[in-house]
Amino acid sequence: MKSLDVITIGRSSVDLYGLQVGGRLEDMGSFNKYIGGSPTNIACGAARLGLRSGLITKVGDEHMGRFIREQLQREGVDAGGVMTDPERLTALVLLGIRDEDTFPLIFYRENCADMALNEGDIHEKYIASARSVVVTGTHLSNPRTEAAVLKALGFARAYGAKTTLDIDYRPNLWGVAGHGDGESRFVASRQVTDKLQSTLHFFNLIVGTEEEFHIAGGTTDTVAALRAVRGVSAATLVCKRGAKGAVAFDGAIPDNLDEGVSGEGFPIEVFNVLGAGDGFFSGLLKGWLEDKDWSTTLKYANACGAFAVSRHGCTPAYPSLEELEFFLERGIKQPDLRNDAELEQIHWSTNRHRNHAEDWPEYRVFAFDHRMQLEQMPGFTPEKGGAFKELCLQAAMRVQAGRLGYGILCDNRIGRKALQAASGSGLWIGRPCEWPGSRPLALEPELGSDYGGLGEWARENVVKVLCFCHPDDDAETRADQEKTIKRLFEASRRNGLEFLLEIIPSKVGPVGDETTAVLIQQFYDVGIFPDWWKLEPMKTQGAWANTISAIEKNDRYTRGIVVLGLDAPEVELAASFEVAAAFPLVKGFAVGRTIFGEVARLWMTGEMEDETAIEEMADRYRRLCSIWDQARTVAREKAA
Repeated sequence: MKSLDVITIGRSSVDLYGLQVGGRLEDMGSFNKYIGGSPTNIACGAARLGLRSGLITKVGDEHMGRFIREQLQREGVDAGGVMTDPERLTALVLLGIRDEDTFPLIFYRENCADMALNEGDIHEKYIASARSVVVTGTHLSNPRTEAAVLKALGFARAYGAKTTLDIDYRPNLWGVAGHGDGESRFVASRQVTDKLQSTLHFFNLIVGTEEEFHIAGGTTDTVAALRAVRGVSAATLVCKRGAKGAVAFDGAIPDNLDEGVSGEGFPIEVFNVLGAGDGFFSGLLKGWLEDKDWSTTLKYANACGAFAVSRHGCTPAYPSLEELEFFLERGIKQPDLRNDAELEQIHWSTNRHRNHAEDWPEYRVFAFDHRMQLEQMPGFTPEKGGAFKELCLQAAMRVQAGRLGYGILCDNRIGRKALQAASGSGLWIGRPCEWPGSRPLALEPELGSDYGGLGEWARENVVKVLCFCHPDDDAETRADQEKTIKRLFEASRRNGLEFLLEIIPSKVGPVGDETTAVLIQQFYDVGIFPDWWKLEPMKTQGAWANTISAIEKNDRYTRGIVVLGLDAPEVELAASFEVAAAFPLVKGFAVGRTIFGEVARLWMTGEMEDETAIEEMADRYRRLCSIWDQARTVAREKAA
């Protein structure tokens, strides 16, 4: 069995998408950064649909090249064919959304890394590992990249892989339109037509818009163009027709395009057509490689294209398999899919960075986001508080030792240097935003009254908010706190940040087996879907069962639960871990003062040196990790 379903070959870039919709690219003031380039988009879209995809391309030896590599990993794309070019920069594209018909873009691709792909970068073993190979047209425009493509196609045919061409005609990338004409999709060129026609016989499947078949066929009469392509290729031809959907032709081309095989279409609002063809292609591959009939295959493709045109960005818009299946079963509720709350919740939660969900079965979090507790200690100053949190980070990293499954909670007000130093360390990083001890809930001033401060947060930071709440809260208090958390949750999503909600009812009133479950249901009822829950330890199996039932009933995609410590001694934490570890949705712990409390009091008054403090906290953290791991092992053995 081959290890990959599909390998795509060609462009990779960083897309900077203007956030101001409806204006000129000249007037764009801010941009979102996404992975881009047709074959890169297709590889990511296919991976989201459950296909094992890989990419052959080149990136620069710089920050943007590393971004592409890391993003491919997050999307689940094999990067075994991604080479680094130390001499060239990663390609860059600036894009904007003016209106439903106008999408200005500028390609910064002069001597870029992916156009340096050459025959030496194509490895027989890698091509042999795939069931199919997808080529995009741009890499036929240059003798060096064309040679690489032809070598890959030769290996593909030798090893029985299906071969596919996405014509992907961009006139200015072929040198027949100017730099300012990135939006142009068609300029007639005999030279381009001849080059394409010299390669069409290599493919089992050829996909393009009507304009792209015009360039491949050498005429603006679509039927005549398709017949010209058919004259040099026996491939199945799939012609994309915009709002009319798409049609497939296995054999002779009829006089009317409507006589081709078509699939169900989806009448939705067009917001952004950039990258829609790549989304379409991903869905097409899903059906084609699973041997679905063409009607079903085109339905998948049309649906994926519909998602793409309704959202901002290219790859970020593409659906997961779960999302696609849900959409096909439920249908369209509103034409602007990006504003369909139910659909967007599935989109978000099934396309989050995969490395956490699959690779981290346990979360062992050292929480030193405390502010008020440190500020009240004898000897505290803001400078000493910040320095102590740097020691906490060092202790966490000694225990982590580069391994997955470890994390921290750290604030930005006292612990800014530690928070920033943790970035890129491989630690899971939660960052609090509540004003310590507030009830009703108030937030740290750094967020701003409109919560716009979240726009400055590192994308790897998880927004954490602690709410002291209880089912017996009066209506005004409950409504006030829910309103604050709902706005924060929505702002987190808007900024691409995961959200952790911590609730502590025991500080407000008496708790029983139903208390936490009731609170959780209340938050779901107002439309708050945390990626993470942070909950106080519950003493009974019944309380945990009720709590987990409430979560799973409302959000089967939640990341899970971490258990907080409430400054409990180790022996009490061990007992609470033993109960919690029996439930797989409980992913681990987030404990702070049990680890650092005594150390901080001694260090603040000068009774403990830095190295001693680091090692003492590391030792306590390490012991808690062992206690948790042992509790989980015992629970799994009992379950087996």
